[in-house]
Amino acid sequence: MAIFRPFLFLATVVVAFLVIMGEAPKPIPEYLKYTTVTGYFQQDDPATDDRNFDYTTTNFGLIDRNYDKDSELDSRNKKSQWQRFERAVTRLNRESDPKTQYKVLYLGRHGEGYHNVAEAWYGTHDWDCYWSLQDGNGTTTWADAHLTSEGIAQAEKANTFWRSQISSQQIPTPQSYYASPLMRCLATADITFSGLDLPPSRPFIPLIRELVREAIGAHTCDRRSSKTYIHEQYPDWPFEQGFAENDPLWDPELRETNVAMDIRLRQAFDEIFSSDENTYVSISSHSGAIGSMLRVIGHREFSLGTGQVIPVLVKAEWVEGEGPSREKGPYTRVDRCDRPATPNLVK
Repeated sequence: MAIFRPFLFLATVVVAFLVIMGEAPKPIPEYLKYTTVTGYFQQDDPATDDRNFDYTTTNFGLIDRNYDKDSELDSRNKKSQWQRFERAVTRLNRESDPKTQYKVLYLGRHGEGYHNVAEAWYGTHDWDCYWSLQDGNGTTTWADAHLTSEGIAQAEKANTFWRSQISSQQIPTPQSYYASPLMRCLATADITFSGLDLPPSRPFIPLIRELVREAIGAHTCDRRSSKTYIHEQYPDWPFEQGFAENDPLWDPELRETNVAMDIRLRQAFDEIFSSDENTYVSISSHSGAIGSMLRVIGHREFSLGTGQVIPVLVKAEWVEGEGPSREKGPYTRVDRCDRPATPNLVK
């Protein structure tokens, strides 16, 4: 290696001279490019119908298939599909270059909330132009909506399924947990993951993150509670750094567009992928937000019913360039209407 020392010394002198002269080369910008790795889950297959798909009857949608070197590593075919998948993901990360990583995201939609029931009762038109802008109707409250009894049952179903998968499939449980700050997501995450037989190295302690929430603005169901109230309900759960006491994002007149949501969720992914070295990540979120996440990672559109979960294998790589816009995206002004004549929903 001694032969390279004169060159290195000369290069150091040249760079120092350029810095002094104000002519140092500018760093090449890079951004994180996200790609869905297809062929592992039924949900990324265009032939899979999302309208009737249930993750609890399909092993989370994991395709029953062979992976490279399966026969070498499991000659007696005793490993479960999830164990073999976990080994395949480990190999992908081990063989990737330093600028590339693979993560498995468990994206879970909250269970049914009172706002879901209200929209179904009043109809989407009346909901959007009037009822969604109210805190409730006098008998039911949906501001920062809580779970209904059906929503609680959906989260309990998820807990039962995780318990079964841990026992029978040795499914890799999340190493990191993130949750929207809205009450229906926090409750869903709590019911889903509490009491499971998790490894000591993978405890259920979700980090509450502002940016993984539902579309922002106008609808009171998407206006979060104060930090103090959230902490009172879940005192052991940490908040991300800088989490504000009161909702800094919600606007009573303006609603976030899909373009703006995609920019926000890309920022959330950038923060997670840049700071979290774990491979298996759970995000408890919402239908609109998860739809945006799927767009960001190039996944096909796949709608989730309340309480449903979709796992995705994501490749993230640092590539040269400015990347997609990081500026705040456009919002639209909501169209209001007079109170419709629809009878009140009774709780």
